[in-house]
Order: sequence, then structure tokens, then C-alpha cells
Amino acid sequence: MSDNAEIRFEGIGVSPGIAFAGIYVVRDDLDEVARYHIAPSRIADEIGRFEAGLIQTRMQILEMQERIAESIGAKDAAIFDAHLLVVEDRTLIDEVLRKLKTDLCNVEWAFQEVATRYAETLSKIDDPYLRERALDIQDVTKRVIRNLQGKAPKAFLSLSGPHILVAHNLTPSDTASMSRENVLGIATDLGSRTSHAAILARSLTIPAVLGLHDITAKVDTGQHLLLDGNDGLLIVNPAPQTLACYRELESRRAKVTAQLKELRETTSTTRDGCHIVLSANIELPEDVDAVAANGAEGIGLYRTEFLYLNRKTLPAEEEQYETYRSVAEQVRPNPLIIRTFDLGGDKLAEGVADVTDELNPFLGWRAIRFCLENQDIFKTQLRAILRASAVGNIKVMFPMISGLDELRRAIAVLEECKQQLRNSRAEVAERVEVGAMIEIPSAAICASALAREVDFFSIGTNDLIQYALAVDRVNEKIAYLYEPTHPAILRLLKMVADAAHASRIWVGVCGEMAGDVALVPLLLGLGMDELSAAATLVPRVKRAVQSVAIPECRELVEDALKLNTASEILGRCLQLADNRYGDLLG
Repeated sequence: MSDNAEIRFEGIGVSPGIAFAGIYVVRDDLDEVARYHIAPSRIADEIGRFEAGLIQTRMQILEMQERIAESIGAKDAAIFDAHLLVVEDRTLIDEVLRKLKTDLCNVEWAFQEVATRYAETLSKIDDPYLRERALDIQDVTKRVIRNLQGKAPKAFLSLSGPHILVAHNLTPSDTASMSRENVLGIATDLGSRTSHAAILARSLTIPAVLGLHDITAKVDTGQHLLLDGNDGLLIVNPAPQTLACYRELESRRAKVTAQLKELRETTSTTRDGCHIVLSANIELPEDVDAVAANGAEGIGLYRTEFLYLNRKTLPAEEEQYETYRSVAEQVRPNPLIIRTFDLGGDKLAEGVADVTDELNPFLGWRAIRFCLENQDIFKTQLRAILRASAVGNIKVMFPMISGLDELRRAIAVLEECKQQLRNSRAEVAERVEVGAMIEIPSAAICASALAREVDFFSIGTNDLIQYALAVDRVNEKIAYLYEPTHPAILRLLKMVADAAHASRIWVGVCGEMAGDVALVPLLLGLGMDELSAAATLVPRVKRAVQSVAIPECRELVEDALKLNTASEILGRCLQLADNRYGDLLG
């Protein structure tokens, strides 16, 4: 690209923010690994060199992990645990040593051959988690070879001066090692919202656009680039009017952010005086600080399965009790809704049970199905929740309920645990509200029967949409089919809300739809009493709720029910949202 015309490229915005600077295009400076013959007498020397290279690599990874833990937290630093496993993998190491001895070749070539074969095998498996492990192996392989070749760290990591980094792909090591002061933005050919580079970019608050396909072949170091991490846009040689437009946009966004902070102490009440309970979703106990900080009214979804992950033993009843009690006390008097663990599918835990591989785990042995078949594990959790309920604000809900029999079995186990605790004179709340998550189409269709057995519904829209439309939401090839405003989804949501209100119980939404300000009026028009979103989204949702009146939201739903496509319904939603709080949509 030699001319100065403005050119735009669209990718995936994975870390919000705007950056404008000169660019540096990363070219892989790792020399091709040559193969050469070694004498049998040199084998011991090559093994020594290999061991030294692995030790050096391990030290570098630990150093990076420590630096990340200090700057952005242990949770993000845990990404490098997989890298440590690679340099300590005896199967891989032993195969390299075997190849070294049988082929009588240099160790870096033997290591590259074995590690590349491992990575290629994993990358062909149709599983996002395992594909990420392939990238981990590639990252560590390059680092080990660089150390064996005696090369200095990658040149782009020591660049001085502000710049936007453009690369084919950035490994977690690259992202963690770069200068936060000098790297103003990141753009790559590869990558997705769930890739480690994306996770770290968000944690480091560096604007990033990934998945640009071949951007490294279309731009050159030194060109000026505007990167929009919000909309996934790259603008090369931006025209003066484009820069002026973005300066104005940034100014507006800054004002909106400042205004949203002022909403913390206000209530989520519509213009005509209808109060909508606005809660936050959390995954870990330490997330509870963000609930009050963002003005949420308690916790609408506590995903307890994260207590079970990354450990080899199950948390005992006492440990769970202390965790639930502590969280409940921190949000009191506001409610804490604890979802019993939803393990299975994409959330597996060591030590939980002998979970064999399933062809389709999302439709398999998971959540309440797993709990009812492993009642010792289920009862341990229920006893801990019931004991913590003495704090006075805990509710419990069961995930992935498909029908009435399943719900009744779960409630029976809960009642059994309650009776056991009372017989042992343990303190338990006089009444603990019980809810069902509606995330399977069969539950939505049978909502009238379910509503007579529980105190509330919480709609998990992520899975409800996935199951109703037969769309795997992490499959990039069919992501365009995942449509929250599909007419079928609208009717399922209405069915659930109507059934809840007919039985005089409340109904909420705890999926991603609850945090989408464009869809807030639609949910209110459908009759949702509660919205529970990620804590950081709560101020935006509160502002949306405060900007509309229930009659106009109901009119929106009436209009939407007459439309036949997701895009038409979304357009009608955006029309109302733009009229009432257009600055939140920008």
C-alpha cells in the first residue's frame, strides 16, 4: 500500500477503545530450523543443551506469570499454567529424546518435529479449548527453539515509542511481555473473542481488533493507523474528517462514562415509575466487590461451578458454606441467587466424577442431570447453601431444567437436605425461595406447569437461543445464525413471562440479552421483572431502564410480534433505543 488514501478493514473488536499511531508490522524473525547430523558421542551434549533450554524457558514463563499476577491479577496469570505443562510434559520430552537418539539429529530440529506434530493434531480437533492448547504448544515451541538458538527476545517486544502492533498472531507470551505504555493497540490476522490474546488485551486495557485475515500482508511498518476496538475497525491513513469524527466520538463516550458513574446510587425505575430489579452476575467470590461498585441490587446469578474448576478435589461442605455465607453477607440485604453447579458441556472439573467423553456434551450429562445422578455431590452443595441461608437473603435455582419430573426431583432432594439439617439443629432460613432456570425450549413450552412449583424463573438466554435455533454459539462458521431477536425466541420469552405472571411469580433474565441495552425495552415490554448482567454493564442497563416507559415497551413487543425476521425486530428495538438513549449505542 503506497498511496495515502484512507482504507478500512473489518475484524473482531475484542478489547474496547480507540488508538491512533504509527504501526509496527511483526515479521517472524525465527530462522528456519536446519537439520544436521550429530555423532553418537554428541548425544549427551545435545540432551544437556535441551535440558538447559527447557529450564531457561520455564524460568521465562514463571517470570512472565509473576509479572502478570502483580499487574492485572492471578486469574489472568493462570493462562500460563498450560505453558508450564508443555515444558514439563514427560511424554513430549521422552519422544524428543527418542528421536534424538534414533535419528542422530540436532535437538532443536527433533523438538520442533515432535512439538509441531502434537500441535497439528490438537488444532484439527473440533473443540475451541483444545485448539487453544495447540496455540500454547506453538508458543512454547518457538520460545524453546529461540533459547536453543541463543536468540535474544523478539525485537518487537523491546520497541520504544508509542505504536500499534500488527501481527499474524500474538501468543499469550507476546501479549503479556509487551509494554503497556508503548503498545497503544493490537491488530492480528488470527484470533477470536475467546483467544488468550483477547483476554489479556482486555485485562491490560489495550484496544484490540483480531481476526483480520491477512492484514499483515496489506500494511507496512510506519503507516498511520486508527484502531477502533469497539467496532472491530482498522482505518489506514485516516482522513482528517475521520480523525475529527473519532475525536468527537471519544469525547461523547467519555461524557457517557462520567454520567453512568453518577447513576450508582439511583434506582432502576422506568419513566412511569415501574421498578425493575437490576442484579449482577458473578463467577468468583472476589467478583462481589464490583456488584455494589456498579450499583446493582444484589446478585442474580452466582455461577458456583467455578468453585470446582482447576482443582483436583471437590470443595468440602464447610468450604462451600463459608464461601456462600461470605458473599451473602457482603450483598445483604440485597438477594444472592445461587445456581447449583452447572458442570458438563464446556465446564469440566477434575475430581467431580468419572465424566467420560461425550459426542455432544452440550446436550449430554450436565447440570441438573449430573447432580441428580450424583446426589452425594449435590447434597453437599445444597447443605452448604441451606446453612448459609441463615444470613437471610439467599435464594437457590436449578439449571437446565427440562420438565416437571426433573424439577420435582431436585426440589425433593433440597427438602431432604433441609430436614436433615433441622434434625441436627443446624440453623437454616425459615423459607428459602427456589427458582428454575429456563434455558431449554421444553421448559419454556411447559413453563405454566413449572411455574406452579417454584418461586421464580430466571431465563438463561444464552442456552435458550442456542438450543432453540440449533446454533453452537462458539462456532464462528454459524455465529451469524445466533439471533436473540429471532421471532421464535421472542415467542418463547413471552410464553415464559406470561406463565410466570399467571402463577404470580417473578421472572428475570440472566443471559447476555439482559446486558444488551438495545434489547432492554423489548425485555421490559415482555414483562421481565428482573435483569441480571455482568457487573460492568449494570450502569448502562440502569440508564436504559430509566429512559423508557412500560407502555412504549409493550407497544414495541406488539409491533415485534407482527414482524417475521430477526433483523426487522432488531431494527424496531434499535429505533426505540436510539430515540431514548442513542448515546449508549455509539
